[in-house]
Amino acid sequence: MAQPSTQNRPPFWRNQKYLNLIWQLLFLGVIIGVIYYLATNAIAGLSRAGLGLSFNFLSSRASFPIGESVISFAASDTFSKALIVGFLNTLKVSIVGIILTTIVGVVVGVSRLSSNWLLRTISTWYIEIFRNTPVLVQIFFWYFAVMLAMPRIQEANANYGFIISNRGFVFPWFDTNSSFYFWLGLLLLAVIAAFFVFKWKNKQQLEKGVKLYPSVWFIGVVVAAIGAGYLIFGEFPASLSIPEHTGTGTSGGYRFSPEFAAILFALVMYTATYIAEIVRGGILAVPKGQIEAAEALGLSSSKILRFVTFPQAIRTIIPPVTSQYLGLAKNSSLAVAVGYPDLFSVGSTTLNQTGRAIEVITIMLLAYLTISVVTSLIMNIYNKYTALVER
Repeated sequence: MAQPSTQNRPPFWRNQKYLNLIWQLLFLGVIIGVIYYLATNAIAGLSRAGLGLSFNFLSSRASFPIGESVISFAASDTFSKALIVGFLNTLKVSIVGIILTTIVGVVVGVSRLSSNWLLRTISTWYIEIFRNTPVLVQIFFWYFAVMLAMPRIQEANANYGFIISNRGFVFPWFDTNSSFYFWLGLLLLAVIAAFFVFKWKNKQQLEKGVKLYPSVWFIGVVVAAIGAGYLIFGEFPASLSIPEHTGTGTSGGYRFSPEFAAILFALVMYTATYIAEIVRGGILAVPKGQIEAAEALGLSSSKILRFVTFPQAIRTIIPPVTSQYLGLAKNSSLAVAVGYPDLFSVGSTTLNQTGRAIEVITIMLLAYLTISVVTSLIMNIYNKYTALVER
């Protein structure tokens, strides 16, 4: 075959391939130039104010208390520990919020497609009310109109281990025993082993066409590991702690403070409306023929939803749901409105005390960026796991 003559090739300034590369390099240069200008301008401003760019303040004493923390914290601790406490509080809201939001969103999304008029109407009204109201207004509603309006702790009663007052919700929880971390390792190994047993039994089931109950095998391996762990350690990893009313307070159990409960409820109720609509759209995207075929086979509604509808709908649900998870984590910064000490609140206090605006904001940006990247990574892995395998 005759090769194209080099004389017929266009010059590089008219070659689209080179033009695209040149435009991209120019755009990259402009971005780097803008960042360089902003950075040098900021450093010059700090120099004029007698402040150099430094993170040495992180080892200084914070000198302010934090009302709620996952780890122990005192005013004598450093700014770095204070920021870690704020970061952990943000993680606490985000993780608990994502779990509860998923449950509420799926239930409401399925309910909107229910043939039951009352269930469908309640779901519709819930979505319309909470989706069209600013999340900050909802935070104030839960804090001032719900949490602070609860009975005083002296007037609260303990019902089935639950104590609800204007100091928050207290409910039964677990106290870890000395063998907790050994148990954690044992259970992790048990789950990994159970996963491989599940895959092995599932493969045999497909090959032989005989029902071998791989899920039962999975549960059996985990239960066997728990039994072996009890024989080895002589105790379970944690013991149940029932809260008790002490007159002016509570002891035992786990407490959701009014501030934490307000931001958690607001984020869950707000974000769940969007997830409900995403779930509804994902279910409606499944071809009707699939459901009609399942009905023709005599499957019940619950089995159709579990084995036919959701496995196909989940592929269209995951990407937009990931965006909602990221939105929930970022909206947790609104907790400062009710005084919950999240990362933004603690960072703002640190900034006011040290005057290190650029350093503190950089730390906050990196922290929120880390949460978003890790969340996206986990959801992308799950999305890849559920994607159709094309040959």
